[in-house]
Amino acid sequence: MIPITDPRIEEYLKGLTTEDDPHLLAMEAMAKELTFPFVDRLVGRLLYILTRIRQPRLVVELGSGFGYSAWWFARAISITGKVVMTDHAPENIDYARRMFQENGLFDRLEFRVGDALEIGPQYRDIDILFIDIDKHQYRQAIETMLPCLAKNALVIADNSLWYGKVAEGEDDPETRGIREFNEFMFSRQDFFPTILPLRDGVMLAYRLG
Repeated sequence: MIPITDPRIEEYLKGLTTEDDPHLLAMEAMAKELTFPFVDRLVGRLLYILTRIRQPRLVVELGSGFGYSAWWFARAISITGKVVMTDHAPENIDYARRMFQENGLFDRLEFRVGDALEIGPQYRDIDILFIDIDKHQYRQAIETMLPCLAKNALVIADNSLWYGKVAEGEDDPETRGIREFNEFMFSRQDFFPTILPLRDGVMLAYRLG
């Protein structure tokens, strides 16, 4: 396993990002208690900035957990925009629904329980597609969702460096899935991708035209 960021740098960055929203703090505490994977605050702030810049009408998340990444999208999106959450676990979506009812962002969200790869294609003209499902499904996810993307869409994929395993030659299904997804995106002429070495690696891919 290769550290993506020097732990000292990561702690310094986290020290700069103070937040006092009780819902955000509650989600972070719950994720740590349950060892539930989530994008964390550093990536969350990136999602917020990208959303403010792109000003999407529609954000679709493939894999939302209990709503941590959706919180950052919903906080940044305009009141006429919509964030679609998908998760296979009803309890995660139920938690998110209650949280967004409390924080005043409920009307910006749509809550879907089920297979993200079955729900996602039901939407069209997606401005931001966020991928954070099982890693062996990443390439299938983007190939499934390509017809659903808007012109100049932004694809964001978490865990694109997968604990550094993509550079170590490991060949387990999850690592292989991430590596194949990365290579697929960088081989395409209709996307301009880059990977930020933030937390566990975040791919940003801009659709050209």
